[in-house]
Amino acid sequence: MQKKALTSLTVLFFMMGFITCLNDILVPYLKAVFQLDYAQAALVQFCFFGAYGLTSIPASKIIEKLGYHHGMVLGFMVTAVGCLLFYPAVSLHTYGLFLFALFILASGVVLLQVAANPYVSVIGPKETASSRLTMVQAFNSFGTFLAPFFGAYFILSKLDQTSNAEGVKYPYLIIAVVLVVIALLLSRLKLPEIKSEESKTASSWRKVLKEPGVLLGMIGIFTYVGAEVAIGTFLINYIVETTTTSETQAAGLVAIYWGCAMVGRFLGIFTLKKFSPGRVLMVHAMAAIGLILISINSRGNISVYSMILIGLCNSIMFPTIFTLAIKGLAPNETSKGSGLLATAILGGALVPVLTGQIADLAGLRTAFLLPTLCYGYIAFMGLRNR
Repeated sequence: MQKKALTSLTVLFFMMGFITCLNDILVPYLKAVFQLDYAQAALVQFCFFGAYGLTSIPASKIIEKLGYHHGMVLGFMVTAVGCLLFYPAVSLHTYGLFLFALFILASGVVLLQVAANPYVSVIGPKETASSRLTMVQAFNSFGTFLAPFFGAYFILSKLDQTSNAEGVKYPYLIIAVVLVVIALLLSRLKLPEIKSEESKTASSWRKVLKEPGVLLGMIGIFTYVGAEVAIGTFLINYIVETTTTSETQAAGLVAIYWGCAMVGRFLGIFTLKKFSPGRVLMVHAMAAIGLILISINSRGNISVYSMILIGLCNSIMFPTIFTLAIKGLAPNETSKGSGLLATAILGGALVPVLTGQIADLAGLRTAFLLPTLCYGYIAFMGLRNR
């Protein structure tokens, strides 16, 4: 039964990664179609990840009532609705409607995140929670690895052929159909249901927030997601500015960035069993800082590939920060803890916009100093938990 549950969760994490990473293709595509500056284009990420800040706690309440299994089914359906809204957005050629569609789509992904992350943590031994979550996150990275190729072929390749965003219409319709099929199949599976009993206890949001590590974990998730998304958002533009590569070719290099995260997560399954999670987290954060500094102070391939290798450093950060944050929580507090941590994914909305504003004023190289500061906090958190 546990094997069936983990198999279902790998499909779920794959789709979450695939859909989220397509934003890295949407940003340069919509930037060109609507002639936006960096800060305006980053509103794609602001609306997508802003949904985490607004809907994570309501999503955790839904999970308390429906359970993890039904919550995941609902999450797939809401995500499909968001994908379908791309059709009228293209027809009306309205940037604001694209942003609204992304918000609805992301609200479904939030529901999936809030349900899936604690579910992975509690369906097996606590001692192996980090490695188990890292394993399913590796398939999330596999989705982020494939998404740029999909986006380059179906979306970016149409950039010179249309000026009304027509290139995104059918790819998102296809994704919507796939999501509905997955939701129907998932609804028919019999998975081990772990119902939250939080509604039967006096445990409050404030009490959970006061648990050791939860607040620090929220800041860690905020800075990690913010840094990773900011780099992924502007990586195509950075590569085009640094080299003579086209947008379509640069998308393949972005795939390597996410592919490095996938490889790192598979390796993390073993390193997190051998070394303490805090120590592994600290080393990865320090390596990310070093690679950014090398990239912004060099030119050509060294500059590009040192930035791409940061994906390897990102690999174990989310699952490690997440499990360090909730390890002190009682079983009946996990959905509230997950909801608070998912709220912190708001960093993916704010940090890219701030990075875009700095890029408009001083260029992308200077702007990437902001993710460097984010990794500095993660290194501190790893040091504290080593």
